[in-house]
Amino acid sequence: MKNKLVCHLIANYPDFDQSLKIAEALASGGAESIEVQFPFSDPSADGPYILKACDEALKAGFTVDKGFSLVESIIKKTKLDVYIMSYANILLTMGIEKFVKKSKASGVKGLIIPDLTLNNDDGLLNSGRKYGISIIPVLTLTTPLKRVDEILFREPEYIYAVLRKGITGKSTIITEENITFLKYLSGKKAKILGGFGINSRDQVKALTPHLYASVAGTVFVKKIDEGGEDILPDLKTMVKELTTDEL
Repeated sequence: MKNKLVCHLIANYPDFDQSLKIAEALASGGAESIEVQFPFSDPSADGPYILKACDEALKAGFTVDKGFSLVESIIKKTKLDVYIMSYANILLTMGIEKFVKKSKASGVKGLIIPDLTLNNDDGLLNSGRKYGISIIPVLTLTTPLKRVDEILFREPEYIYAVLRKGITGKSTIITEENITFLKYLSGKKAKILGGFGINSRDQVKALTPHLYASVAGTVFVKKIDEGGEDILPDLKTMVKELTTDEL
């Protein structure tokens, strides 16, 4: 049995060409889709490994235009759905409708922008509907149910469920609290993506009955940070290990 996994990578980390090769390695390992983070200098939810990777990507010359070029290349090479994850500042600087329009032209499936929230999104949801891009709300264990219901009432195609309090990076213990949260969300129409601290096959296996796909990122960024000649085969193997029930 294969468990679905969305693999997260940082655009332009360690550089443009390597981030494309990384995407290809993750895809060949069995990724369901790819989440590409456009790095920003002052993020709100990233742990130390992703912070470092974003900083290095920016120093290596990341631009939003390079991010869109990377996304186009990943889609062309892997034939997978690609989501862009980033922060409000990048969209507001470009202009939200222009960013969404460029996302559509690049072939992007959806956008995950944690700090552009319902009723305070500067037109992101409307632009997504205009151009046929899924705007993926982020919900946490502490989001009030009234707020959850307000978001689900909008009938988003996807929901991103944060499975742990705090920032990315630390391993998440799958508890009854997580499962209860996911059961509530899965009773609706949206496809549920669940992430934060996913780094083992046991976690993915436990989550699979309650999700459309698990999301893993820091586990790959950490491996890339460690370096080594066999990094691409190692990433491919890691995806296989995370997505296969038993090896």
